Amino acid sequence: MSSALSIHQLSVSYGKRQVIRALDVPCLRAGDITALLGPNGSGKSTLLRALAGLQHSSGDVRLDQRALSRQRGEVAYLPQTLPPSVHLSVFESLMVAGQATAAGLSRRHDDQQVFAQLQSLGIEQLALRYLDQLSGGQRQLVGIAQALIREPAVLLLDEPLSALDLNYQFHVMDLLRRETRRRGMVTVIVLHDLNVALRHCDRVLMLKDGALQANGAPDEVIDSQSLRRVYGVSGRVERCSQGVPHVLVDGLHSGLR
Repeated sequence: MSSALSIHQLSVSYGKRQVIRALDVPCLRAGDITALLGPNGSGKSTLLRALAGLQHSSGDVRLDQRALSRQRGEVAYLPQTLPPSVHLSVFESLMVAGQATAAGLSRRHDDQQVFAQLQSLGIEQLALRYLDQLSGGQRQLVGIAQALIREPAVLLLDEPLSALDLNYQFHVMDLLRRETRRRGMVTVIVLHDLNVALRHCDRVLMLKDGALQANGAPDEVIDSQSLRRVYGVSGRVERCSQGVPHVLVDGLHSGLR
């Protein structure tokens, strides 16, 4: 699977209020994880919902030069707020998610595929537990498994780390990076933690008030100027002893105090 996603003049309005403003992104490459960053209310979740076909929008979104709206079976979307749990086991819920793909799962390998996906997230012990018995973090991990088992060309994740502890945040991001490359997916993920984007993502789209403020490699986009302009804080990016860049925030920008 190898795909490229392009966005042209994408706009979303709620009544008279424009939430996404004529967004242009020529190419989100297959095998890359793109982080959507920006302050609360900047339009990140709205953009993700528009890409998933769940939010009315104008403009053009294409996957390999074909309208994404005609290829909804190639898209997997995990919302920020998970839907109410139905009385299914974790195993059953992944079976249902797998059958929702265009091709479905081959019957001979159903069980193996489901357990392999659970094992990849370290949650195979939850296979026979019911969804309505799980903690928020466990439900989030199952949601990620449900999205991955569909083997989408486009994977859209809205704050998938919000209920996870630090260990699982690293585990999930390492898995997503590995699977995004192996499968050749276009992965777009809403994040609030800039350090996760710096460490794990290939590209950053930074939004403010529905407009694109920056687009590029994380260590090129996230700097003292963008921290001040987009987030209203004074800070800088430094590298740790292992050479990984990370954000240090000194406080609110003096003009906002």
